[in-house]
Amino acid sequence: MTAYLHGFIPEEQQRLMDQAGVLGSLIYPRIDFTGCKKLLEIGSGVGAQTETLLRLFPDLEITCVDYSQSQLDRAKQNLAFAGDRVSFICQDAMQLDLDDKFDSVFICWALEHIPDAYRVLEAIRPYLLPSSKLWFTEVFNSSFYFNPPLQGLKNYYRHYNDLQVSLGGNPDIGANLGNLLLRAGYNEIELHHGGFHLDQRNPEELRTITQYWKGLMKSAGSGMIDAGLITADDILDMENDLDTISNDDNAVFFYHFVQISATV
Repeated sequence: MTAYLHGFIPEEQQRLMDQAGVLGSLIYPRIDFTGCKKLLEIGSGVGAQTETLLRLFPDLEITCVDYSQSQLDRAKQNLAFAGDRVSFICQDAMQLDLDDKFDSVFICWALEHIPDAYRVLEAIRPYLLPSSKLWFTEVFNSSFYFNPPLQGLKNYYRHYNDLQVSLGGNPDIGANLGNLLLRAGYNEIELHHGGFHLDQRNPEELRTITQYWKGLMKSAGSGMIDAGLITADDILDMENDLDTISNDDNAVFFYHFVQISATV
């Protein structure tokens, strides 16, 4: 398992909860687990997405798997309201050893951090019932475009992705998942695109997303400094550039992630 790009400090754990609120309207319109009873969530972290799934699909029981015990401990606090609808397992997703079978799988912003996503797709298959539904939401970081083309943000984003690669992750895993699922023997694979294409037609949404982007970028800041990729001043430059974009008359802020559905 790779080191986690964003770290495990309390501020980052809270960012994950906030992120679920900001991006929820983009992630969930297509996702459908109607009729499913037992869902396996890989890379569940602090339970940010789990909370949404519990609300949207009240018949689901969810097993949360994460390799970080500290993330699961926070998830237990965040999801205490759900009682026995949620269980927690600390395991490496590439080497699962589970006692149950599931009719659905959900993975969101997790495979990007795992050195071999294909091994995860292989590892979950023995625990899936026939006709199980799977939904994946993953990054496609090469899709990021912004205007004006400010150098501080450009350099910072390049180093951000470089750090993820150096840790064993894949910042473009979303673009590759279709082939991986096909090779792993899954069926009914469908690709969808989500994200945002923002400009001054909707300045409030533009401002919301650029502020969210600050938090996302800063979450890797200490790791980037420790790796010698940036300095503290580079973090300030990145933040200032995002503010400039938010206020520019010709601002464009574009990013697409990839969603994939499949069955067993």
